[in-house]
Amino acid sequence: MPPLIWIDGQYSDKANARVSVFDHGLLYGDGVFEGIRVYNRRIFRLAQHLDRLYASAKGVWIDIPLSKDAMTRLVEEAVRKSGLEDAYIRLLVTRGVGDLGLDPRKCPKPSIICIVDTIALWPADRYEKGLVALTAPTPISHRESLSPRIKSLNYLSHILAKVEGIAAGVDEVIMLDAGGYVAEASGMNLFAVSNGTLKTPPAYAGILRGVTRDAVIELAREATYAVEEVPLNRYDLYTADEMFLTGTAAEIVAVIKLDGRVIGSGAPGPATKELSKRFRALATRDD
Repeated sequence: MPPLIWIDGQYSDKANARVSVFDHGLLYGDGVFEGIRVYNRRIFRLAQHLDRLYASAKGVWIDIPLSKDAMTRLVEEAVRKSGLEDAYIRLLVTRGVGDLGLDPRKCPKPSIICIVDTIALWPADRYEKGLVALTAPTPISHRESLSPRIKSLNYLSHILAKVEGIAAGVDEVIMLDAGGYVAEASGMNLFAVSNGTLKTPPAYAGILRGVTRDAVIELAREATYAVEEVPLNRYDLYTADEMFLTGTAAEIVAVIKLDGRVIGSGAPGPATKELSKRFRALATRDD
C-alpha cells in the first residue's frame, strides 16, 4: 500500500507530494520532527511524542500553528485514511517558506507534514541474530551547540557516522560525545546489561531522550531489573553481558559485536529477549 502524505491541509500521494524549495526545513534543516509507530491501528504513545515535538519546536522558536488536540486528530485521521494496520508516522514541522536568508522572521508560517508509511531498518534475521557495530569516528554534535533534547531536522552528524559504518561493512554505529563517552547509535538509544543491571547514558549526557527508551526503562523496572542512567565508555560496552539499541523505527535490537569484540555470548541475551517480548506486548495491547 502506498504512503499517505498530508501537507498543510492537503492529502497527496508520494508522486505528487510537494514542498517549496524556499522552505527553510529544506534550505537549512530548520525544523523538528517525530517518528511514531502504529501497531494494530493503535498509535503508540502519541501523547508523549507530541509533547516532545512541541517542546522541540519551542526550543528552536517555532510556534506550531495547531494545538496538540488538533494535531492528535490530524495524526489519527491520517492513520485511518492510510488503511495500514502497522505503520510508521513521520510528523514534521518546518520553519516554513521564506527567502534565501537565515532570518526566521522571513518565514511567516510554519509548515506541517504528516507521512504514514512503513519502515524496516534491517532484515528480520538481524533481530534474531543481532547487529555488528563499530564506534564511529564522527562524534555527536556538542550539546551546547544544539540541545540533544531537540529532535531537529538536521541529522548530518549522524548520517556521516552511518556512512562510516556503511564503508566498514557493519550494520550500525555507536557515537561518542566530545569527551569520549558513549552517547547513542546513529538514530537510537543504547543499553548495556551487566550482572542483571541495565545501564544507559543519562539524558544530560548529550542524547535524545527516546520514547522507546523510556518505555524500556519502565518495562525493565517492572521486570525487577535494576536500571542505572550513568556515563559509559567503550570498555563498559566491550565487557557487558548484553547490549541492545532502542528506537521507534528500530524497536529493540541486540548488538552482538562492537569494534571486533564479541559482546557477551555473541547472540541476543536473555534480558534483550525478555524486554523485546514485553515491549511487543505493551505496544500491541488493546487498551
